[in-house]
Amino acid sequence: MINLFEYRNREKFSEKHFTDLEIFLDEVWSSREKSDYYTNEEDSKAEVQRFLQFFHKDNTLKSNKYVGVIHFEGETINLLPKIFFNSESKDETNVKAINKHILWWLNYCRKLKFPNYVSGLNTERADFFEILIYLFSKYSRELLNSSIYQTYTEVNKELSFVKGRIDVNAYINNNLAKGRFHKVSCEFDAFEIDNEFNRGIKSVSKLLLSVTKESQSKRYLNDILFILDEVKEVSISSEVMKRMTFNPMFSNFETVRDYCVLFLENSVSFNYKKDLKLFAFLLPMEYVFEDFITGFIDKEIEEVKLKRQDASKYLTTENKFQLKPDLVLNISDKKVIADTKYKIVYEDSNDPKNGISQSDLYQMVSYAIRYDINDIILLYPNTINCNKVKDGKLEIFDELGINKEKINIKIVQLPIINFEMFKINYKNQNTLEEDFLRVRNEMINRIRSILKIV
Repeated sequence: MINLFEYRNREKFSEKHFTDLEIFLDEVWSSREKSDYYTNEEDSKAEVQRFLQFFHKDNTLKSNKYVGVIHFEGETINLLPKIFFNSESKDETNVKAINKHILWWLNYCRKLKFPNYVSGLNTERADFFEILIYLFSKYSRELLNSSIYQTYTEVNKELSFVKGRIDVNAYINNNLAKGRFHKVSCEFDAFEIDNEFNRGIKSVSKLLLSVTKESQSKRYLNDILFILDEVKEVSISSEVMKRMTFNPMFSNFETVRDYCVLFLENSVSFNYKKDLKLFAFLLPMEYVFEDFITGFIDKEIEEVKLKRQDASKYLTTENKFQLKPDLVLNISDKKVIADTKYKIVYEDSNDPKNGISQSDLYQMVSYAIRYDINDIILLYPNTINCNKVKDGKLEIFDELGINKEKINIKIVQLPIINFEMFKINYKNQNTLEEDFLRVRNEMINRIRSILKIV
């Protein structure tokens, strides 16, 4: 097992398969579905993969901004968030704790629509992708055992009685002309199990069955395929799955749909060189962090009404250079702009800027002026090396403004890490929800304090 932390450590990979891995990831990059997470224009235009950096001189790998897992030639490569990097965080126990953190963050995501079923998870599986397969297979199998999604579909069949409407042309050509008077060609609507949604579940289940190594997941996936035996084997794209809607009676199937979209957009599995089963499941961490913070505030801080990525303003009066702050928060009669920054701050005690980039401050000042909001908050994650959360504050005067108003910028680290989980004697709780209960409460109190909510 190889553990790579974003932009941090380099690890050696088998010289025999080094070039093949690079070719495989190029294929993954070019064939990946363009999900909402791949909004970076520069990445969209790139033809060469950006998951890993390859150093051919010494056959080492280095991770970029993606987190997830890659399986190749029997080797597992875990791509982990940089905020967990230290010299002692490479063992399997820490990887399990890190994966639990990622799952907890994903539980709040709105853009990714990660299924809430994760809150009931208690598993020691170290492989992030295997955890997701287990969640999907367990939930889908339980749901399909209790109810199967069926839709009305137009059917054309020969019957011994009239049902629906008679297909006159077919009856004349295929029945009367051949002396088969007792059979009637009918067109009617039937409540069918063979529909696009079930085809999507079957397609994803077969994909996951080909890559999972967990016996429990295999059993659940085989159960799903058995239940959907009458459904045609057809590949369904994530775009088709996204467009599927359900009436309130079938609302539970929305979770299954969201799982299918998650896998179809972010994983690749195919026969490489005809005899190898490979896959990659990768998410850009900066978008996960933004989505997590947005979802957390939306769900847990009732006093705040938020608008994400308000694109109503431009930097110039000619409507050029569109501005898009992550969050505009409404607290009573007050507005605050909040921008998430997935960066490590306060890393160097000798840095007077505390790791805050000048470009970020320029961006915040632009937001303040154009949105006429003087209170700005920059939200950063805390790190495994920084247990005590620190705050910073900057004041900038708008000398060009009529009233020369003051722009207040707060620099805040949010406590998104459960440090207890990295201790040797930590006892895992029954569910993820319980594992992160204390962190959740700390986050709520911290955000309320920052926004001065009583």
